[in-house]
Amino acid sequence: MGKVILVTGPARSGKSEWAETLAVESGKTVVYVATARENPGDAEWHQRIQQHQKRRPGDWVTLLVPVELSATLAEAKPSTCLLVDSLGTWVANLLEEDEDTWQNILAGLLATIQLVNADIIFVAEETGWGVVPAFPLGRLFRDRLGSVVRQLGGICEPVYLVTGGHVLNLSVIARPLPAPKF
Repeated sequence: MGKVILVTGPARSGKSEWAETLAVESGKTVVYVATARENPGDAEWHQRIQQHQKRRPGDWVTLLVPVELSATLAEAKPSTCLLVDSLGTWVANLLEEDEDTWQNILAGLLATIQLVNADIIFVAEETGWGVVPAFPLGRLFRDRLGSVVRQLGGICEPVYLVTGGHVLNLSVIARPLPAPKF
């Protein structure tokens, strides 16, 4: 298994920039795995995507992978560092899946990660630090993403929290919880 890193934190905290720094430091060929779906009718979304693109070095390969994350990871070569940005968008892309299908997709992802020889850096948003969402779909998103982040946090080394423009290595200063019993 390659090195598997989790970078998590709130919106606009610097998560992606930190993950990009780690990818460069890996010394490997970087494959940027973008989970966002382009929406030509949403100018603000397009601007956000462009901001991410402008920061990336020209020699990075970009793959658009809104759903099939496990298959993409499974095909990675040991000489690469995959930067998956972001898990929140990936979860949002799968919200219409029923619970059994979702659990199978998540189990497949977690199993695939254990088999990949490439390095992987996951970027994930922290959404559960505020109020409980008023709508069922919002609660489903928050709960699914929280579950993904917790389960990945149990297998990633290191796990970073980026907040307020600062990076904390949780693997050094914190102790992981036992695996959840879902």
